[in-house]
Amino acid sequence: MSDCIFCRIAAHEIPSKPAYEDDLIYSFYDLDPQAPVHVLIVPKKHIGSLDETTPEDGELLAHMLLKVKEIAASLGLEKGYRVVINTGEDGGQTVHHLHIHLLGKRSMNWPPG
Repeated sequence: MSDCIFCRIAAHEIPSKPAYEDDLIYSFYDLDPQAPVHVLIVPKKHIGSLDETTPEDGELLAHMLLKVKEIAASLGLEKGYRVVINTGEDGGQTVHHLHIHLLGKRSMNWPPG
């Protein structure tokens, strides 16, 4: 989608600080970090939210989740990390493109919100 900021970031039309990239996903540092390490993992295919996924997206979703541990290791998150997917208004989603928040390098509290 030409008006989607995350699509434009993943296409390198908008500058970002990369953390990881392959043919299916792009990961970059959040501009408003909520932890010392805070990166976003976005699919290059536009999917508005977790609620908009279909069975055909299963392999992409699995790929995203399986890459989390690799990205976390590359960022030095050996003591642990938190993975968050916000979905919809009440879930705190502000950009309507599916994305995973990967946060680390501090102790995470519970409950989160």
